[in-house]
Amino acid sequence: MTEHPTRPATRPARSGVIRGLGIVGVLVLWLAIASFGGPSIGKLSSVQSNSAEAFLPTSAESARAAELAKGFTQGDALPAFVVFTTPEGSSATADQLASWQAWATALPGIAVDRDGTSLGTVGDYLAGPPPALIPSQDGVAGLVVVPLSSSKANDRAGDAEPPLDAVIEALRTGAEAAAAGGEAHVAGSAGLIADLGAAFAGIDGLLLLVALGAVLVILFLVYRAVALPFAVLLTSVFGLSMAGGIVYLLASADVLTLNGQSQGILFILTVGAATDYGLLLVSRFREELEHTDSVPTAMSRAWRACLEPIAASAGTVIIGLLCLLLSDLSSNKSLGPVGAIGIASAFVAALTLLPALLLTGRWLFWPRIPKRAAVAADPGHDPDDAELAAAHGIWARVARLVGRHPRRIWVITAAVLAAACIAVPTFKASGTAETDVFLTDVDSIAGTDALAAHFPGGSGNPILVIAPEGSADAVITALGAVPDLVGPATVTTVTGTQTPLVVDGRVELQVTASTEIGTAAGEDTVRAVRAAVHALPAGGEILVGGNAAVQLDTLETSQHDLRIIIPAILLAVLLVLILLLRALIAPLLLLLATLLSFGTAMGISALVFNHLFDFPGADPAVPLFAFVFLVALGVDYSIFLMTRAREEVALHGPRDGVLRSLTVTGGVITSAGVVLAATFAALSVIPILFLAQIAFIVAFGVLLDTLVVRTLLVPALAVDAGRFAWWPIPPKPRSHQRR
Repeated sequence: MTEHPTRPATRPARSGVIRGLGIVGVLVLWLAIASFGGPSIGKLSSVQSNSAEAFLPTSAESARAAELAKGFTQGDALPAFVVFTTPEGSSATADQLASWQAWATALPGIAVDRDGTSLGTVGDYLAGPPPALIPSQDGVAGLVVVPLSSSKANDRAGDAEPPLDAVIEALRTGAEAAAAGGEAHVAGSAGLIADLGAAFAGIDGLLLLVALGAVLVILFLVYRAVALPFAVLLTSVFGLSMAGGIVYLLASADVLTLNGQSQGILFILTVGAATDYGLLLVSRFREELEHTDSVPTAMSRAWRACLEPIAASAGTVIIGLLCLLLSDLSSNKSLGPVGAIGIASAFVAALTLLPALLLTGRWLFWPRIPKRAAVAADPGHDPDDAELAAAHGIWARVARLVGRHPRRIWVITAAVLAAACIAVPTFKASGTAETDVFLTDVDSIAGTDALAAHFPGGSGNPILVIAPEGSADAVITALGAVPDLVGPATVTTVTGTQTPLVVDGRVELQVTASTEIGTAAGEDTVRAVRAAVHALPAGGEILVGGNAAVQLDTLETSQHDLRIIIPAILLAVLLVLILLLRALIAPLLLLLATLLSFGTAMGISALVFNHLFDFPGADPAVPLFAFVFLVALGVDYSIFLMTRAREEVALHGPRDGVLRSLTVTGGVITSAGVVLAATFAALSVIPILFLAQIAFIVAFGVLLDTLVVRTLLVPALAVDAGRFAWWPIPPKPRSHQRR
């Protein structure tokens, strides 16, 4: 028989070739994904919708009123209020009034362009006749109501940005030139939406730059390596490209609704999650490199060990986000699939692209290249306490502290956290006025302030009542008895006449409130109007709408969502933990600890917002979003700890196993928490109150989970509970043969 002495050597060579081809294939696939998804990120703003009215369910009274109100306007009007004021509150001169009126008369011919490209004239975007100047009663200001066509101003031709921002810019530029020594501002729904778009424009520029920069700095501090931080960061960027491409396709096809808030959170979630998963995989990979000379073997072991906790972490967040589909607000509902796509993309990138990059060799860790430890020559070697203490310094000391006084530590920690929860009822989440949405000065808010100062309160945003024609007089009488209304209600008439406009047997009435939209007083006014008109004898349905009614319906819908979604998320997270840990007690302890952490974060945030930042309040969706992120993301760190604990408990028993898991995972989990907190904190660079509040709550809550809950509360509870924590299926004792 002929000998073939070279065959044994060729098998590893063939394996190396196949492995190399696999790595190249994965890299080429991700380059293809990035080539499509990368440009899509820059186009996401073109498929945004930031209209609050569009987020309400169609069953909401204000939404039904808005639908019927379209029949009383020429086209789908989107009002822009151009407010002229004189300098220092002096009375307007005849020349100023003439200049303002001349601008209003010439308004349809004002050119609209973007970056030198002509988009027509303002007249091309009007939904009604040319507007006229309305002088204020105090003689200080003038108002020009410009009815823009919503469909034309928000039309997305191909991948082009909607022309609304260019139309508003043309109005502002022309009005400033015609102010005749005074000031001019563009407010109303059109001006507000344009300013929101401008604020959110920083999402795919400044926000990404700050978030990625913060992550890179943290990675350099964690790894103290030259190339490895870039490999992890590249994984996050490619994961974001995948998520951005998918979301863009779905949003452009109107499968889901994307707004600026969802887009910003998508970026942060994807980058933060991909980096966290990368940290966990790299940490376990480095650990395995000390037990073998083979890089592929180390990666295989690390990948298998990390698959379950990373999948459980991603699954928990995805399930929590998808619970938002139960929301009646489309702004909340849309964040569910948008965020889930981001987490899924981060998961796929971390477990495919990053392993392919790490398989290129140990050189990525330079100058601190891990080598096989001499003591680990035996693949069954399990490090003793002295080795762990030498390798994990501070975390070994923390574990010893927890091991000495577990009950004292968890009781004191829980008591301190519970004390902070006392402030939760002071968290103000009943909505804010439109003027409080931005954290910086914007033109639409300046215009709204000028409008309120020189025209009757709320004149730019009347309360609308849609009623049967035969009930018009009764409605006017009923509204006359409602407090906080300015003047009698007026009926919309046929243009140029005093004849009421009747559409399908209905008339539209408008009444002005003296209270401000988005305040508790404004909400009470809408409730009073509804109570007055709904009490009239049934002659057909009477609906109350307008921006103030939209705010009220949004608040009430958000409160309904909290009652439905929070229990759904808790149940989903509990089931995932039970399946992962194959126990009942430990999952319950983790969930209770996470809830306590959430309450603490909300209580501290209430104190900071009310007494340090002096915020006027919060959007009703803030508590819901904070709950989703802090429960779904906060439990991640306990998942990383307890999955390793189950592995260690099988080797060392319920006490030492938990303490060893705290020791070996302390550094990587803390790094992951700091990364996620930093990425969420980056949201504060967008000057929107909602995002600034989410940034603080989640960043603080994640650090609290990482540094206190996962470090002290959870391990102390697990140690104190002993084997009972793993009931009813405790880990079976095994020898120290780990591989």
